[in-house]
Amino acid sequence: MIHFIAGVVTSANYWFIVLRSTAPILLVTLGAVITAQAGIMNMALEGSMLWAALTGVIVSAATQNVWIGLLAGIGASVLVALVLGLFALKLHANPVLSGVALNLVATGGTVFVLFSLTGDKGISSSLASKVLPSLSIPVVKDIPWIGKVVSGQNIVVYIAAVSVVVIDLILRRFAIGRRIRATGENVEAARAAGINPVRIKFFTLIISGILAGFAGCFLSMGYTSNFTSGIAAGRGYVANAAQVVAGGTAVGSIFAAMLFGLTDAMATYLQNIGLMPELIQALPYAVTILGFVVVTFVRDRREAERKRKLFAGTAMQKEKADAA
Repeated sequence: MIHFIAGVVTSANYWFIVLRSTAPILLVTLGAVITAQAGIMNMALEGSMLWAALTGVIVSAATQNVWIGLLAGIGASVLVALVLGLFALKLHANPVLSGVALNLVATGGTVFVLFSLTGDKGISSSLASKVLPSLSIPVVKDIPWIGKVVSGQNIVVYIAAVSVVVIDLILRRFAIGRRIRATGENVEAARAAGINPVRIKFFTLIISGILAGFAGCFLSMGYTSNFTSGIAAGRGYVANAAQVVAGGTAVGSIFAAMLFGLTDAMATYLQNIGLMPELIQALPYAVTILGFVVVTFVRDRREAERKRKLFAGTAMQKEKADAA
């Protein structure tokens, strides 16, 4: 077993699959990060991905144009995010409960819409939908091992990598990032500073919807070539856990998402050694959640130790001052 795993993790094909598996979870984790920084949790990411996946397949099949399908899928995802914003920010409903409700509607609604339009039950087998292209990177493709891993990936994998840079710039370099953080830290203080918290939260929800749209379309038009019932497979929920581990940073999202990608890719290989299919399907989620728990525990322990030392130092200074 050890030799098998060692052989897998050193192969270029394994790391190619890792990057492919990481891309969708990375995109939705970035979406969860930016909304969390504004003080609102986008629990509707799962539903956004489902509607994007279905809409992209239907529109690309109807127009025979993959890019129109992609734009339509992103539009559907943004619409879900805006509906969440309407409930949570305008009607003052609980954002978590509203998000979960939207996810439940999407789970059954996508299957209903697919059946109503095509007669297909659970999989869009009758739709001749288009597939997002893969890109071959000049020069890089000729580098031994690295070329096999990096080059030839689906375009959304590269979009996910670019998204990390864009979200990092938004949060750390641009003025809008300071407004987002101010809104998330203290709404009243942000409002006193002339910031419109509702507008900022809607902005982050739109960005989150765009990222989830790319992820959803990738699942049905890149990762696979059709829509299937529940194709998001809990990635939206995992992303909301991952953003906590990411620590509110775009770079941290890479490591949180990579943990899922590593185990998801390994599960693909473990199918060949006779393990129970149910165990293999659960493995990426179980290992990812366990990893999140360990990382969060270690980080909280370090933070508690830092506060303890700070308190001890403050108490010592006070004693010295009293003695003087």
